[in-house]
Amino acid sequence: MSSDDKQKNLELLEKTVGMTANQRLVVMLYALHPTDRSGAVLETAANLAKLVGMAAPVFSRTRKQVIEAGWLEETEKIGHIRYYRLDPKRMGENVVIPLRRAT
Repeated sequence: MSSDDKQKNLELLEKTVGMTANQRLVVMLYALHPTDRSGAVLETAANLAKLVGMAAPVFSRTRKQVIEAGWLEETEKIGHIRYYRLDPKRMGENVVIPLRRAT
């Protein structure tokens, strides 16, 4: 992990100070877990819950709270499984794509 990555993770911890421990754990899990090109974590809630030692219902309820707080956004739905990513705006990323004049 690079020094920049560590700094981003520390900043993320600072931004989540007002959240519960479980909510912060879910945010950090999404920040640290491997993602696809869109930033989505392509893992089921059951597997993510197991990874952090949380009961699946507790993980799902906590993730719902994190979504409602604006930290996660749905990226896609395959069948009944929904996939999420950290909201880039919460991460301080510039999500505006500059337009270029057509020539």
